[in-house]
Amino acid sequence: MFKRISLAGVLALGTAICAFAEEPRHGGTLNFTAPYGSNFATLDIHSSPSIQEMFISQAIHRTLYSWDATANEPVLELATSVDVSDDGLVYTYHLLPDAVFHNGDPLTADDVIFSYKRIADPANAFPGARRISTIKGGAEFIAGETDEIEGLKKIDDKTLEITFTTPANPGFALMENNMAIYPSNVDVATQATEPVGLGPFVFKQHVPGSQVVVEKFEDYYEDDKPYLDRVNIILMAEGSARDVAFRNQEVDVSILGSTQYQSYQEDPALQEHLLEVAEVFTRNIGFSPEFEPFQDKRVRQAINHAINSPLIIERLLKDKAYPAVGWLPMSLSAFDKERKPYEYDPEKAKALLAEAGYEDGFEFEVTATPDESWGVPIVEAILPMLNEVGITVRPKPIESAALGETVSSGDFQAFIWSNQTGPDPLSVLRCFYSKTAQSSCNYTAFSNPEFDALFEEAEAELDPEKQTDLLRQANNLLQDEAPVWFFNYNKAVMAYQPWVHGLVPNANELALQPYELIWLDESAPESRQ
Repeated sequence: MFKRISLAGVLALGTAICAFAEEPRHGGTLNFTAPYGSNFATLDIHSSPSIQEMFISQAIHRTLYSWDATANEPVLELATSVDVSDDGLVYTYHLLPDAVFHNGDPLTADDVIFSYKRIADPANAFPGARRISTIKGGAEFIAGETDEIEGLKKIDDKTLEITFTTPANPGFALMENNMAIYPSNVDVATQATEPVGLGPFVFKQHVPGSQVVVEKFEDYYEDDKPYLDRVNIILMAEGSARDVAFRNQEVDVSILGSTQYQSYQEDPALQEHLLEVAEVFTRNIGFSPEFEPFQDKRVRQAINHAINSPLIIERLLKDKAYPAVGWLPMSLSAFDKERKPYEYDPEKAKALLAEAGYEDGFEFEVTATPDESWGVPIVEAILPMLNEVGITVRPKPIESAALGETVSSGDFQAFIWSNQTGPDPLSVLRCFYSKTAQSSCNYTAFSNPEFDALFEEAEAELDPEKQTDLLRQANNLLQDEAPVWFFNYNKAVMAYQPWVHGLVPNANELALQPYELIWLDESAPESRQ
């Protein structure tokens, strides 16, 4: 089985991470903060689309695949190996021989089938159901047309065959936390209050509005792990509260906002213990092809040259972002490390506008929410920059809850948004495929025959390296076509105490950490020993 690496190798992104100065040490209690809400809605991860509940799932449950935060790719988690048919549709998984649930029952193919059927059950309407639709017969099961999922087949207790509808890498769908494998002989109603899983920690206590406590599972299938005896997953939604608790050494990690990031960078006692990563979100202004000036690529390129993105990131975002190079973020394999972002060059922008017939400029409006990182404040910041090249831009304020419907319906001249752009580059780039509807995710109604040809070739390619190269070419073409203003990739930052080791730069969500790899050295406070 692939063993996940505990030292992060993404130093090229400017990631700061604590290296192992000594052998990992067993024992201790980690006080980990859950920063995205004041409660846990449920302990049944199948039913939750929220990252908040995933903090618990990371400790208690396991999925067929997991995410390798160093290589930035899905890897087998609950199988020693997998055989793939020549057409890339049939996967035969050889499940771990020694994996047992917290109730002592061994993992079997029945448990995987049971879990996937429960996730896809139309009566449940669980968020993971759409991922089961990639399995043969999954869509029919979800629609209530059949009682079984044709593509799920038990060969024996430790061998499972899954037939998919397309040859895409199934790891991206099956690694998600809400695709966790539950024991088939445990009443699922109890999973909402006393969850049972395959993970490195066993559920012990839930104090509503306060914390969830988990303790080391002695029969965890990974040798010598976990290192910690206990993890307290503490609810702490307010940034100021996390800041006080962290500075008082009451918690061991803290997710930082822009203001806190700047403060911690300036503090000699804190600046050496920051973990940073470019998360898979691309902030951008999307251009409507229905608005005549945006039909010309030179106009779209001109806007990218006219805006000084690094200055906005420095002044408004306090350097808590990376300038965007193209659509795919830096952490994905299909990102071209040789490409550079659009250069800030007002004169070049003017020349492009003149070539396109807009030497006198034009006006447009940007639909924007109040969000300070990718909303009205950013539009206001680009006003003078675009005005310098003759373009007048006006923000069109909108409530955050209404942005998705407005954009997907095409009711805009331009919009500013933060879009998820990972972890699967094939799925991400599908949003610029001409056959993808605007209501799905092709918000700029992008249509380009050359891009379509590259995407279709990548979709059919079974060789991972060749597919990645095709996707890289497609992403580079997008940068040149500029259907959006490429603004930035969100920089997620976690502060950690000097005694904490084993954190990884998870580009999908930095706050989701592999608890089984984390350990505390002897300098930890006595309360954590």
